[in-house]
Amino acid sequence: MELPSLAVAVWIFVCFCAPVGGYPNGKVREACTSMIPCHGGSPQLSPEHTITVNRTAFKPGDNIEVNLSGPDFEGFFIQARDAEHLDGPAVGSFMLADRRLSQLLTCGRTKNSAVSQTSKTKKKHMKVYWIAPGDAPKHVQFLATVVKKYRIFWVKIPGPIVSQPDVLSPTTPLHATSDTLSTSYPVSYLSKPFSALGCGSTKFCIRNPSNCDPESASCFFLSFQKEESSVFIEMSGPSEGYLAFALSHDQWMGGDDAYLCINEDHHVHVSTAHLTGRSRPLLDSENALEDVSWRLVDGVLQCSFRRSIHLPAYKERFDLDASYYIFLADGEASEGGLIYKHRRQPLITSGLYNVTGPPQDIGGSRSPRLIKAHGALMFVAWITTVSIGVIVARFFKPVWAHSFLFGKEMWFQVHRMLMLTTVLLTSISFVLPFIYRGGWNQQAGFHPYLGCTVMALTIFQPLMAGFRPSRHAPRRQLFNWFHWSTGTTARILAVVTMFLGMDLPALDLPDAWDTYTMIGFVAWHVGIDVLLEIHSYCLIRKVEVIEDDRVQILQSLTSAEAEGHLFKQVVLTIYVCGNIVFLVAFLIAVSKI
Repeated sequence: MELPSLAVAVWIFVCFCAPVGGYPNGKVREACTSMIPCHGGSPQLSPEHTITVNRTAFKPGDNIEVNLSGPDFEGFFIQARDAEHLDGPAVGSFMLADRRLSQLLTCGRTKNSAVSQTSKTKKKHMKVYWIAPGDAPKHVQFLATVVKKYRIFWVKIPGPIVSQPDVLSPTTPLHATSDTLSTSYPVSYLSKPFSALGCGSTKFCIRNPSNCDPESASCFFLSFQKEESSVFIEMSGPSEGYLAFALSHDQWMGGDDAYLCINEDHHVHVSTAHLTGRSRPLLDSENALEDVSWRLVDGVLQCSFRRSIHLPAYKERFDLDASYYIFLADGEASEGGLIYKHRRQPLITSGLYNVTGPPQDIGGSRSPRLIKAHGALMFVAWITTVSIGVIVARFFKPVWAHSFLFGKEMWFQVHRMLMLTTVLLTSISFVLPFIYRGGWNQQAGFHPYLGCTVMALTIFQPLMAGFRPSRHAPRRQLFNWFHWSTGTTARILAVVTMFLGMDLPALDLPDAWDTYTMIGFVAWHVGIDVLLEIHSYCLIRKVEVIEDDRVQILQSLTSAEAEGHLFKQVVLTIYVCGNIVFLVAFLIAVSKI
């Protein structure tokens, strides 16, 4: 009765806990301040929905009609806030026009200060009425969060600003959480894309993929061209949010000199920043850049600017005549210039470079060498050596029963050699991420925990084999069961761990790799295993029929065994070749990131 009880408990947990992440009934009080739904993921960048009002002036006690409209949406959340302090509390209260589709919520101390949906019913339009309070600020702006689908949503869509009479309307856009972007420098618009002409001869270039054309929609490009006492910098890449590069003394974020080009409402702002640890960069209110230009066409963001080699008046700016690791990153940005963490590992140069030194044309890697080695060694161990070792032990005892290697049966020696190789490769690979990170990685999810479990089982397996009872000992059957179950558990966990590891930023393989290829290998291994099991069963049945007939038993048995052994050897050869193909494809994919 233990298993049904456990199943019921799991079912109850799923039923009660699964809806916690979303609010289909509109009870979103937890999001009163941030207006961000707890759906996971990042908000969309360009709003599809608009907020309109029937008038732009009000007095305390007035009612203003507020309309939210656009393509079909499931959820919404509307508030009014002080236009000059958009991070402040909600202002005023609302009345409903349709109680079937909308409901009132209380945010903070103000009753009925927000409106949300009552269900996931699709809507194109929603109308409510806002009541101006007696202590209303001079300017009030309406904000809306709209949910199109569970993971498709927009946060704090800015609506119109309404003001009290005889008060000038503010021009402040939706507030950004970073310092105000300085636009005191002259800004111009680039008339054409950048060119790789001169890379390695007159300017220092970084390109990803290597040797790509900056006019291409998939090329990340960064160039430095030294002039007399300044450096002219060009940066471009596929991004509708932001592009950034940083100069660093090491290959870790923190204490770096950063430069960002941020798309804010289809205008690009260029700013300097200083990186402190892994927190969001704090944009500088003063800018040391000159001759700023930008271009935003077909999803490709381009910006250029000039910077003096030495900036003694700006303590956070590094001198450009020294050597640094160079980071190149991209990510999303919201309305108002708020930038989000890059979703993938930044491109990092393999060594220290002086951008004012001899011109070079280099690439970079989004995956550190130690992490690449970690992935490659684990793949060799758990996709190649373990898989072949298991097949040999399971199906080749009768095939190599009379063949010996170093005084032991050949199948056993091959199996033991492959498994010890697995232990060695896994042990070496296991320590590489700790060397790279300098400790435990708190941001890698379940991958390191499962990896430690696999490592423990990998060490336990040969230790247990050292205490193997003799072949006819009473405890041999128990040992066989433990040996098989430990090995099988380790293999399953290893495959799951590799699936999770391929999605981590430090080894972000292409989507086709972390899905279809690994699934293909699992299917390949299971298919070979099933084929050999069916063949063994058919061979046993054939031998039983021969024994029942009692005719030419010895000759027929020998013929059946020879036929079966040949088939298994052919299948093993094909299996080994297939594993090598998977291994080579993986190594090629790793070498390109």
